[in-house]
Amino acid sequence: MITINYKTRNSLISKLLEKENVQEVKKPSLFSKVLGNKEFADIYFHSGNLDTDAIENIKNAKKVFVNSQTVHHELLKNFQENLDKVEVLYPSVNIEYKKPKEVKQAFCEEQNIDPKKKIIFFTAKNFKTSGVKEFISIVLQLSSDNYIAVIESDKKQITSLKFQLSKINVEDKILLLEDYPNKDELFLASDIFILPTHSKNFASNILKAMYCKCAVFVTATNPAKELVDVFAMMESPDDRSMQFKVEALLQNKNDLKLIKKQNRKIAKEHSLENALSKAEEIIATL
Repeated sequence: MITINYKTRNSLISKLLEKENVQEVKKPSLFSKVLGNKEFADIYFHSGNLDTDAIENIKNAKKVFVNSQTVHHELLKNFQENLDKVEVLYPSVNIEYKKPKEVKQAFCEEQNIDPKKKIIFFTAKNFKTSGVKEFISIVLQLSSDNYIAVIESDKKQITSLKFQLSKINVEDKILLLEDYPNKDELFLASDIFILPTHSKNFASNILKAMYCKCAVFVTATNPAKELVDVFAMMESPDDRSMQFKVEALLQNKNDLKLIKKQNRKIAKEHSLENALSKAEEIIATL
């Protein structure tokens, strides 16, 4: 029996726990903590901060999964040794893929948008750390009229944003959506996804957008940069070259089409099915 431990449960971990030969390690009781009889898992999924608990789990695991090369390098730096047991397994995508053109057509009809316009999308759980201010600055600087920016999140964040934008006229440029019932369809309907994030945690929405055939832009300080090319990287959340890069894609249909196709191809490699297969191969070596 293989035991696993983790900080944050994701769809891959859930799938692994469905296997007969995999189970979650028992959480230590107060009694076992006092006696120092803590049980460690064979496999540890490391995410988030490298705290005392994480260090202990990494040291005692047979295999450690991390979600990027960035985190792998951080572990090598902190442990000052070659950690052969660390494996990079990027976040996986598990959504139903539909033809983007058809989804976009339906969305444009629903929202009364010209379907010929390119949709530039932004969504996040935390607007401030994910760079909504920088996103708005980028789209409002565009000289092209051939776009509509769509921003989606929960009611609280959208209400606050509506208030902030009430002083400027953005009605024809920015569409605000609160608690949209099927967010995956927004990714499929969009052409470009921009995330000027300040966060150092892997932005899995970048991978989702790529899977849904979007051109993407993400800050170079985010580990998601490992899956995109240099053109798609932003030096900082307020990268001044962004206006020109987005304008270039809006003006050149063929370039946009090519990037979308390439992104979809890369993201398909990180489907839940492929991630599960890779994890099982590694587990089989234990």
